[in-house]
Amino acid sequence: MVAVVVVGTQWGDEGKGKIVDILAKDMDFVVRFQGGNNAGHTIIIGEDRFALHLIPSGILREGKKVVIGNGVVVDPKVLCEELDGLEKRGIKTDNLYISDRANIIMPYHRILDGAEERLKGGKKIGTTKRGIGPAYADRASRLGVRMCELVDARLLRAKLEEVLPFKQRLLEVFESDEVLDLDAIYEEYRGYGERLRRYVTDVPSLLNRALDEGKGVLFEGAQGTMLDIEQGTYPYTTSSHTTSGSACIGAGVPPMKIEKAIGIVKAYSTRVGDGPFPTELTSEIGEHLRTKGGEFGTTTGRPRRCGWLDLVVVRWACMLSGISELVITKLDVLSGLKSLRVCRAYELDGKECIYPPPSLQEFSRVKCIYDEMNGWGEISRGEWREICKRGYTALPDEAKEYIAYIEKKTGVRVSMVSVGPERSETVQCLPNKP
Repeated sequence: MVAVVVVGTQWGDEGKGKIVDILAKDMDFVVRFQGGNNAGHTIIIGEDRFALHLIPSGILREGKKVVIGNGVVVDPKVLCEELDGLEKRGIKTDNLYISDRANIIMPYHRILDGAEERLKGGKKIGTTKRGIGPAYADRASRLGVRMCELVDARLLRAKLEEVLPFKQRLLEVFESDEVLDLDAIYEEYRGYGERLRRYVTDVPSLLNRALDEGKGVLFEGAQGTMLDIEQGTYPYTTSSHTTSGSACIGAGVPPMKIEKAIGIVKAYSTRVGDGPFPTELTSEIGEHLRTKGGEFGTTTGRPRRCGWLDLVVVRWACMLSGISELVITKLDVLSGLKSLRVCRAYELDGKECIYPPPSLQEFSRVKCIYDEMNGWGEISRGEWREICKRGYTALPDEAKEYIAYIEKKTGVRVSMVSVGPERSETVQCLPNKP
C-alpha cells in the first residue's frame, strides 16, 4: 500500500500540477479531494500545454485511474468542456471516476458569488466568482445538489423544485434581478448528468479497495495551506480545507492508510487576490519574478502578487500537514538576482513569531525578519537542462546553499527541485545529495 498526499505550502500556484504529473508515473490512482474549478494546473509535455481545472493531472499518464472525490465541488459544464478538450487532443478519459457524493455548482451559485463580492465593496475577498463558496455553503446548509442527483433526472427535478424558491428569494435580498427558470436549469443540467453518468461511482469503496490491494494512490491538493478555510489568512481564503487531512474527508479514506505528505514550495512567494502578503515586492524585483516566472493565473489570467520566500508560512504548512518531503519549484526564476532575501520569522508587537498569527488584524501588522543570501548568475534553459542530467551536485553552490537553508529552517528535507515547466526539467536531490 502506497498512499501519498501532495499539498501546496503557500498561497497556491506552487506548481503542484507538474509534480503530481511526475509522481503519478509510479502510482495507480491520482485523486483530487477538494476545491473546484477555481484552481488550475498547467502541465507542459514537450510542445503540448495542458490547463486542467477539475480533472486530476494524472489523466495525462496512460493507464492511470483518476478520481474526483466527494470533497470537490464540480461545475458540470466546465467538466464536460474539459473532457471534450482532452478527447479532441487524443487523451483517453474512460479512466475517470467521479464521486457520487460530490456537490454540484449550479448557475445560482455563480450569480450569488458575484453579488456577494459586489456588496462587500472594499472588503471583497477577491474570489474567482465561479460559485465555489456558495456551493460549499449549500453543502454545509444541506441544500446542495449532489452528483447522485445530477445523474438521476427524477431526483434532480425534485431537488430543484425544493431549492430554487429559496435561491430566488436570496437573489432578491442581494438586489439581483436574475430570474431562475426551473425548466431551463433542469434541461441543461439533466444533459450534463447524462453525459457524466458513466463516470460516477462510489469513490470511498473504490479507493479503500485499491489501497487494501496494495495499489499506489496519489492525492492531489488544490490551492495552498494559507488559503485553507480555517488555517489560512481567514477570511481571505478559499472555501475548503487545503491541508493533508482534507484528503481523508474529501476522498473517504482513513488517516492510517496515508503514508506521507509532500509539500510543494515555490522558491519565492506569490498570491492571487486580496489579503495579507507580508513579503510582497512592489519593486522591480517583484516585476522580475512575475515576468520571468510567468505569474498569471491558470484559471483567471490575473497577475499574481510576488514576493520573497516566506518560511513562516512554509513552516506552518509543514507542521499542519505532517510534511516529510519538500519539492522546490521555479528555482530557475531566481537566476540573475545578485542577492536573495528569505523571511525566517515575523515581528509582532516586539515579539518574534515563527508561525502566522490567527487574526487578520495581527497578520496585517507583522514585520518580516529577513536573512540575506547570495544569488547566482543567469543560467540559460539549455544550461538548466544539462544540470538536470548531471544531478544535484551540478547546481550552483549558491542554489545548494538556498536549498540547505530551507531544509534547516523547516526541518524537512528537499527531495526534488524544478527548474522549468517540462517533466525533464527537474533535479532529483535524493539520494545523490552529499
